[in-house]
Amino acid sequence: MNWRQQGTIWRISPPQPIGQVDFIGGSYLAATPQVSYRRLLEDLGKAGLAVNAWAYVPGFDHQSQAREAWAAFRTARRELEERHGSLPTPLRLGHSLGCKLHLLAPDGGRNSSGLVALSFNNFQAEQSIPLLGEIAPRLGVETEFSPGPGETLRLISRHYQAERNLVVRFGRDELDQSDDLVDALNQRERNDTELLHLPGDHLTPASAGLRRTLLGSWADDPKRVDVMRRLTAAICRWSG
Repeated sequence: MNWRQQGTIWRISPPQPIGQVDFIGGSYLAATPQVSYRRLLEDLGKAGLAVNAWAYVPGFDHQSQAREAWAAFRTARRELEERHGSLPTPLRLGHSLGCKLHLLAPDGGRNSSGLVALSFNNFQAEQSIPLLGEIAPRLGVETEFSPGPGETLRLISRHYQAERNLVVRFGRDELDQSDDLVDALNQRERNDTELLHLPGDHLTPASAGLRRTLLGSWADDPKRVDVMRRLTAAICRWSG
């Protein structure tokens, strides 16, 4: 399988996919998802899933970027189904900020089979961007993500419709805010949310792909390989 680029979407697909995944990465790792998340996404491809990964550079208007991603995935899915015929409704997969962007999609998650949220992160801008809290006042501007953390959780609890959500937390992840996400999801009337704990840290979904690309397979840590296998299996289970 080889990666193919279609606009802002990078795709990897087996010859006859049995399902599809829409992936959004986190922070600046998401500018090159085919590199940063290579191990995870290629493992999903080997399991029979077609993966569409959105490449972007994070901005402050997360609502706008959520719409951009949603539109790009719609176009990519149409092209994919023109090639392979009808496929199951896609699973949405996000890491860190990517979880938030999926949760803010304009369809409220209705056109997905569910979401797998890895290391959900919903910090304020000044917590996410070093020195912003010092520089912004000097420039006379107020800078915050849109929507902010509190509004994001309110929107999820009131408007997000996908019932099936697998929230994944890695044990040493000091940036993880999965508890806040689970609380927001549990406020909804119809809810089927599970919380999965795995070893690792905030960069676990991406770090294996980076090491494999830069150093080759000899640099793989057996413990990390095992975590990635368990993660891939959980995502595949949730997709079908």
